Amino acid sequence: MATFIVGAALVIIVAFIIRRMIRDKKKGKSLQCGCDCKHCGGCCH
Repeated sequence: MATFIVGAALVIIVAFIIRRMIRDKKKGKSLQCGCDCKHCGGCCH
């Protein structure tokens, strides 16, 4: 039973992380930079 509870908790946490990553991507944020590209040091040029 404990294995099931821990597994379910991990699935929920991973689902929230993926959900947040999708929302950030839709807003234009990326994992590399996190800010707008005109102030970026070179990753967008």
